[in-house]
Amino acid sequence: MKEEPLLSHLVELRNRLLVCVALFVAAFVVCYFFAAEIYGFLVVPLAEALAEKGGEHHMIYTQLTEAFFTYLSVSVWAAFFVTAPFILMQVWKFTAPGLYGHERRLLRPYLAATPALFLSGAALAYYGVFPAAWSFFLSFETPAGPGGIAIELQARVGEYLSLAMSLILAFGLAFQLPLLLMLLVQTGIVKVDDLRRFRRYAIVASFSVAAVATPPDVLSQFSLAIPLCLLYEAAILAARFVSPKNRAEKE
Repeated sequence: MKEEPLLSHLVELRNRLLVCVALFVAAFVVCYFFAAEIYGFLVVPLAEALAEKGGEHHMIYTQLTEAFFTYLSVSVWAAFFVTAPFILMQVWKFTAPGLYGHERRLLRPYLAATPALFLSGAALAYYGVFPAAWSFFLSFETPAGPGGIAIELQARVGEYLSLAMSLILAFGLAFQLPLLLMLLVQTGIVKVDDLRRFRRYAIVASFSVAAVATPPDVLSQFSLAIPLCLLYEAAILAARFVSPKNRAEKE
């Protein structure tokens, strides 16, 4: 590797950061014009769950600025998802020249798989968890009985966005677990036998993470904990093919 002066690295870092900021700002501006459509897409699972119950439903905001800041938050999240692969590419272009050839070959598959697995986790949250979780929460609506008061959902736009994005982010990050474990095994930091030995602790950790990252209902927690356990088992199987011991035996 050819050594370059520190100043050139700082200049390149500044240029990469400027490119990332410019991409994010451009994506934010575009997403803001479509913020209502993006938010409408996020609300579809709730709208379908409400349609099954019948009647007229709508979402509310209780502060004058709540809807405006909700659309700003939607634009920020959307811009983050759109520009994340390009930002990763800029990070790779900055760090790759400082790596050895075998290190670059090692990291390329992981960088390519990171966005794909994140989108897989986000899709599971949106298409699998949202409909089931929203139907569960709506089951607590009760009609007005004799002399009673009806209990019905009046969802706030800001709270719904916060809950939806928290679940999407939690599932997207959870699906990075196999990549992290495989990378640790391939670099020799962790052995496959260690992963098998700590399986019971991984199950407890999966349910603990699910309890913190999801709403306080059993359905949502199991929806995250079970995929985490399955991803851990998948990482053990895949790590066998990338472990240094296995490669040495093949050679």
